[in-house]
Order: sequence, then C-alpha cells, then structure tokens
Amino acid sequence: MSTELFGLALVVGLVTLAAGGLAVSSVQRIRVENPEIERIGRAIQEGAVAYLSRSYRTLAVVAVILAVILALAVGWATALAFLFGGALSALAGYAGMTVAVRANMRVAQVADRYGLRGTLRLALRGGAVTGLFVIGLGLTGIAVLLLLHVSDATTVGFAFGASLISIFARLGGGIYTKAADVGADLVGKVEQGLPEDDPRNPAVIADNVGDNVGDDAGMAADLFETFVVTLVGSLLLAHLVHPGQPAYAGYILLLGSAGAVAAILGAFVNVSTDRPEGIMPALYGTTAVTLLFAALLFLGATLWMGLDLRFFVAALLGVLVTAALIVITDFFTSKKYGPIKRLAESTRSGPATVVISGTALGFRASFVPALVIAAATLLAYLLGDVYGIGVAVTGMLSLVGFIITLDAYGPITDNAGGIAEMAGLKSDVRKITDALDAVGNTTKAVTKGYAIGSAALGALVLFGSFVHELAGRLGGKAAFDLSNPFVIAGLLLGALLPFLFASYGLEAVGRAALGVVEEVRRQLRERPGILDGTEKPDYGRTVDIVTAGALRSMTLPALIPVLAPPVVGFALGVHGWQALGGLLLGTLVSGFFLALYLTTSGAAWDNGKKYIEDGAYGGKGTPEHAAAVVGDTIGDPFKDTAGPAINPLIKIVNVVALLIVPLLLIG
Repeated sequence: MSTELFGLALVVGLVTLAAGGLAVSSVQRIRVENPEIERIGRAIQEGAVAYLSRSYRTLAVVAVILAVILALAVGWATALAFLFGGALSALAGYAGMTVAVRANMRVAQVADRYGLRGTLRLALRGGAVTGLFVIGLGLTGIAVLLLLHVSDATTVGFAFGASLISIFARLGGGIYTKAADVGADLVGKVEQGLPEDDPRNPAVIADNVGDNVGDDAGMAADLFETFVVTLVGSLLLAHLVHPGQPAYAGYILLLGSAGAVAAILGAFVNVSTDRPEGIMPALYGTTAVTLLFAALLFLGATLWMGLDLRFFVAALLGVLVTAALIVITDFFTSKKYGPIKRLAESTRSGPATVVISGTALGFRASFVPALVIAAATLLAYLLGDVYGIGVAVTGMLSLVGFIITLDAYGPITDNAGGIAEMAGLKSDVRKITDALDAVGNTTKAVTKGYAIGSAALGALVLFGSFVHELAGRLGGKAAFDLSNPFVIAGLLLGALLPFLFASYGLEAVGRAALGVVEEVRRQLRERPGILDGTEKPDYGRTVDIVTAGALRSMTLPALIPVLAPPVVGFALGVHGWQALGGLLLGTLVSGFFLALYLTTSGAAWDNGKKYIEDGAYGGKGTPEHAAAVVGDTIGDPFKDTAGPAINPLIKIVNVVALLIVPLLLIG
C-alpha cells in the first residue's frame, strides 16, 4: 500500500506541474502589441531575473558549504537530499517569478483592450502558475524520496534545503522590495509630490522589480518550505507515533495530494465580474469553492484509508483555520472595516498618531489568531494526539497551492498598474488596474496571515517530532521542566532570536533605502529635465543599488537560525537537549506574535494610506495623506521584510534541531 500511495503522490505532483505548464501557455498566448508596454515590462523582467540569478549564485556557495558539513556529520544521502530540496525551492520561486514578470505586461495589455472581466481572469491565471509549481514540486520531491526508501534523516535534509532557500529568498527579496519602495516614496511622493509609478521617478523600475522578487519569489519559497516541512514533520510523526502502520503515513500523503487537486480546480475556475466592487466577492467565492472541494477530498481520503472519521475532522480543522485566518486578517487590514477607517482618521493629527494607531492595531490583531491557533491545536490533539495535530496542519498546508495563487495575483496587478502609468495608457486602464491592485493588497495581507499561522503550526509539528525522537534516544519521555535553568535559558535565547533577526532585516532596508534616496535626489538635482519630462532617469542605477544592498545584507541574519541550534545544543553538553527544547519553544512563541504584529500593522498602514488616496480626508496632496505616507513607509519593511522572514526562521531552527538530535550528548 505504501509504495502505491507514494506512486500516486508522484503522479498527482506531476499532473499539478503539467497544470502549471498549461497556465503558463494560457498567459503566453496573449501577445503584447504595445511597444511601450513591452519596453517597460522587459526592464522589470531583466531587473528581477538579474537579482534572482545573483542571489542564487550567492546562496549556492552557502549551500555547498553546508552540504559538505552535513555529509561529514550526518551522511552523504542527507547532504544530497538537502541540495535537492534547495534546488526545487529555488525552481519554484524562479518559475513563478518568471511568469509573473511576463503576466504583468499582458494584464496591462488586456486591461487596455478587454476591460475588467478578462483582466481579472488573466491576473489570477498568472498567479496560479506560482501556486501550482510550489505544491507540484513539493509533492513530487517528497514522493521521489519516499519511493527511494530513504531514511528519516534524509527527508529532514530535504526539508532543510527548502528552508535555507526560503529564509534567503524571504529576507533578500524583502530587503530589495522595501528598500526600493521606501526610497521611491520618500523622494518621489513626499519630497516631489509625484504620483505612484510616475516614470519621472528614478526608482520606479526598482520598485516594480521588488514586487516580484519579494511578494512572488519570496512567498513561493516561503510556502514551498512550509508545505515540505509540514509533510516531512507529519510523516515523521506518523512513523514515531504509529510504528508499523503505514496507513497513517499514507493518509498524510493523500491529504497533500488532495490539496494539489483542489489547487488545480481553483486555478482554472471561471472568475468573473464587471464591477470593481465585485472583485473581492468573486475571489472569496472561488476560495470558498476550493476549500469545500478540498474538504470533500479529505473525506474521501479518510474513507479510502479506512481511518476513523475523527481524523477527517482533524484535517477539516486545517481548512477552518485557513478560513478563519483569512476572515480575521481581512477585517484588520481591509479598507471596508473599522480598524483601517480609525487608522485613517488618526492622520488628522499628524504622523506620530498614525504610527501609534498602527502599532496598537498590530498588537490587538494578534489576539484572535492566537485563540484560533490555540483552539485548533487542542482540538486536533484531542482528536488524534500529536499525530492529530500533524493531520490538521497538513490539511491546512495542502491548500497552499491556491493560497499562493491569491498572493501572486497581487504583484502582477501592482506591476500592471505601474506599467500602465509609465506607458501613458488612458485613465480607464489605470482605473481597472487600481481596482485589481487594491484587492491585491488585501489578498497579500491575507496570505501573509495564512503563512504565519501555518508556519507556527508547522513548527509545532516539527517540535513534536523532535520530542518523540529525543524520547526514543532517552529511552523514555523527553520532558522540558520549566523549573530547569537550562530550559529557561533556552527559552530566553529562543525568544530573542526573532527580535535579533528582525532588527537585521529592518536595518538593512534602512541602509539600502538611504542609498536609493541619495541616488534619486542626485539624479533630480543634476538632471532637472527629468521632472519636466525632457530627460529620462537612469533606472538601472537604482536597480544596482538595491540589488547590491540586498545581497550584502541577507547572509548574516539568514545564518542565525542555522547556527543557533548547534551552538546551544553542543555548548551545554549533556544538558544541551534541554536548552535546545527551550530554544525551539521560545522561538515559536515570540516569532509567531512578532510576525503577526509586524505584518498586520504594516498592511494596516498601507491600506490606511490607500483609503485616503481614494478620497477620504481630502485625498492626495493633503497633510493627512502625507501623514499616511509616513506610516506606510514605516510599515513597508514591517510587512514585507522582517515579518514574513520570521516564518522560515521559526521552522528552520526546528529542522536543524531534528538533524542534530543523533549528535547530541543525551545520555
């Protein structure tokens, strides 16, 4: 039965990749006939590909060094699996971003020709490429390893490879996109009063490139890693909790396969509306259909495997948590609801109160998601012990293909609006792209909420595997006593890691943004013809500045979660495993809340600004708008750099801890 299920997972993974290829062809079939659209789109495409290529070359050096260390410490099979996982993660991000930077030109073209209905459908189809490649490659990679009958340590090595790419992609892409965005806004909007995506702004191309390397490639690597880590952790739990019973491991694979099939349905469903106010209901309707279809497939998988229906309820919990996080994040970040309206009202008394209000909103928004995660964890445990938690998290993460579709839709529509502005298309086109982009800001915020929740639950599954692995080596129960000073020390160090890590990310954005600001000011000062349209800016110079800044700043903080577990675990000898357990728990708890605060407050500041730009409190050009821009500038690195990069941080410490368990002095 196990081999048959492994083969089925491989087939589903390959079919999902084929569906992704079909989505690519449907995007590529549309010809870009406007030469100005193509010129601008090519500049964005070249900048994105250049950054990602240079980033991967840097990362390849780190990966090879770590692979050699793994080979010597754990074994060559684990080292090869590590490289395999990293390669697939890089491929998922590269494939999605490559299509996104082609789709943005076509979305601008279609908006100019066919209106809102066709534009929405095309933008979602472009986003679906990333989602389908992420879940297809993840499922295929795990199925190949299982068919080769590799050891548990080898599958953990595969997850480690995915995690390494994820933290570099999230951090580096986040530094890039927000350095460009902040630099462009501070000079272009605040100092010169230029509109969004004005071609006279020398940082405008770098800003549009950043949308792709941060929100597309970065999110793809993040959720690819979360999906892979969750499946690996849940498979380990199945082996440890239910040894000699392959049905439990097979069920995990079936849930992942069911999610891939649901993602295909969500990618090709006919989403349609002619009204800007109908975009979000149309997307949520598609989301509801996809989640319902996934739930039905989960029920079929449970019955086929002959398992108790309580495991189906556990898997259904994952679907419900996804729906709950979408609704909660939407409430706190959408312009339709009270929190954003109150934040916008605070602009009447200046930037300081905007910052205070956004900070308070971010803190408060962490409350309900924590309740949801806590309740789901307890219910899943009651339904099926620690394995039940693995089932619930797998159910949640199996939806990753469709969730990424919603996220990748955002940068595509954002870029399309920028291209329309720079190409001088008629105002009706910009109205369409602005309507799509406004919804895209909400979907990006929603998917970040999903990513944080899934990261926390995924880390919990890995921690469960860590505890069971320790118990097997201790010959009994692995307990972490809070009166033990080694556990307390580990907790404190673990709680520190996300704050230390976030500080590096925020500081890197500030340094790189300063370089962009100085360069934009220099160009506008030395070439006054740029502002009156008689000279063209040097876009390539700002692209080079943010690329160099991101690559220079990402390596040190990305290695923090890689080095922390072995340092703590080995430095304290026979007490190392106790401190390491505390480290994992501390990182999980503080990382979860810090990531929620950063991403929610950042998204709130962004949408508060857009609420004013829609006409509230006088609209653009008012002191209220200037105050909102300040809040948005602070929030940008919160929501797109430091916050999302914490997701891989809290998982990678657990993956590394699992790898080094056999090397710890446990006796």
